[in-house]
Amino acid sequence: MISVRSILLAVLLFAAVPAFAQQRPGNPQSPGGTPPSAREWSSLSSEQQRLLGKYRDNWNTLPPERQQNLARGSERWLSMSPEQRDGAKQRFNQFRSLPPDHQKQLRNRWERFRALPPQEQDNVRDNFRKFRNLPPEKRKVLRERWNNATPAQRQQMLDHMREQRQQRRPLLRNRNR
Repeated sequence: MISVRSILLAVLLFAAVPAFAQQRPGNPQSPGGTPPSAREWSSLSSEQQRLLGKYRDNWNTLPPERQQNLARGSERWLSMSPEQRDGAKQRFNQFRSLPPDHQKQLRNRWERFRALPPQEQDNVRDNFRKFRNLPPEKRKVLRERWNNATPAQRQQMLDHMREQRQQRRPLLRNRNR
């Protein structure tokens, strides 16, 4: 019989995109909720400017948040190995090939993920890794069980898993002492 823990792993898989594990958690806005400040084109490295060249002429018209996101993305890109870049290109192309409604759904999931507290983001990442390491047959069964569940049943599965996680935390703390 499949445990509720296994079902939660499947649920969390669908709540997160694989790229989540590679992204920095947090909101681009500062903790006080103030919007990010504009980024000057000249503050970008020459490599970033080369990479973002198509934005040069209209850089100052971009919203500050977009400028910050592009700058961070270019920094990440430049720090990747060729293999990581190939993987990122492949994931981007897969995303672009999805229907617009599916893209929107994934963006919404990403925003929900980003809104989670850091501990919950870590839990999602950890559960995704656990799910990914399950045998393909077990992943398939869990996906089917999740897909066939009603919204109320899904919520019950999630609630049950949260209760189990809360019960395990004191045990883990005592074990580590």
